[in-house]
Amino acid sequence: MNPNEDISMKIMKSILVAFGLLAGCLALFAGAQAGPEPLSLEFVQTALLPSLAIFGMTTLAANSNRTFEIGSRNEFPVIAADIIYEGAAIGLVIGTGHARPLAATDRFSGFAEAKADNSAGAAAAINVRAVESGKIQLAVTGAVITDIGQPVYATDDNAFTFSPVAAVFVGFVHRFVSTGVVVVAFDALNYRDPYGDYTIRETISANKTLDIEDNGKIFFIDTDATVTTLPATATPVNAKIVNIGAYGAVAVNLSPQAVDKVQGPDLPGTDNKDLINTKATAKRGDFAVLTTGDANGPVVAELRGTWATEV
Repeated sequence: MNPNEDISMKIMKSILVAFGLLAGCLALFAGAQAGPEPLSLEFVQTALLPSLAIFGMTTLAANSNRTFEIGSRNEFPVIAADIIYEGAAIGLVIGTGHARPLAATDRFSGFAEAKADNSAGAAAAINVRAVESGKIQLAVTGAVITDIGQPVYATDDNAFTFSPVAAVFVGFVHRFVSTGVVVVAFDALNYRDPYGDYTIRETISANKTLDIEDNGKIFFIDTDATVTTLPATATPVNAKIVNIGAYGAVAVNLSPQAVDKVQGPDLPGTDNKDLINTKATAKRGDFAVLTTGDANGPVVAELRGTWATEV
């Protein structure tokens, strides 16, 4: 017999044996499932696992000395020609995975435990040691005693704010220390940005009229006594409006067109009357979710906080 033909025959026999074993396993499995008793661990160990090993699904046959890590520390390779100082918020560059002083387009990855000076090095020449989770005292712009639980964002490695616009989510206020200073709980792997579903975020600091291009956006109103005018019913706008002011500092006014009414949960629906997030009890994070309405006017699908129709 030709040597090549002999090899081919051996391969064919191996394939046939493998398929035969697999068919037998499936038949046994079907029989076990059809009977009154549930599939037993003994059946899996004695019938299924040895056969599945043929296809590369093997289990350990000896001890494996693996490397484990504990605690909240991690290390990341640093970008070329830069320094990450101790205490800096660390950002990972999305396109390269290298660490740098955090920028607004990065993924937050913790705080630097020690200085990492790669000013004269190539990318990944050194690592920065990061604290990935814990609690840290930070200066946060506008922080007051009523901000416990509020999400905190960073615009760079040392600037922290409550505004998610052009900023990266860091954590949540854990404790108030003094005006503008709080303890922030952070967990770079597990905490999620509460506004993460919205990629287009804008600040409203003056009167604004929404239009067709505002669909899908989230707006953060930071200035008192501004009016956000809603478009006519022929222009559908689906957006979220958030009061980002401190407690009792900012009133949010959503104003319909003269012949429209704002419809929503427990709202009377009155033509040409604003929907107002009452200033006296307004909290940072109060919001209204606008959805496409009908001939009567826009619809508010969800509200947080105290809202009332203008009288």
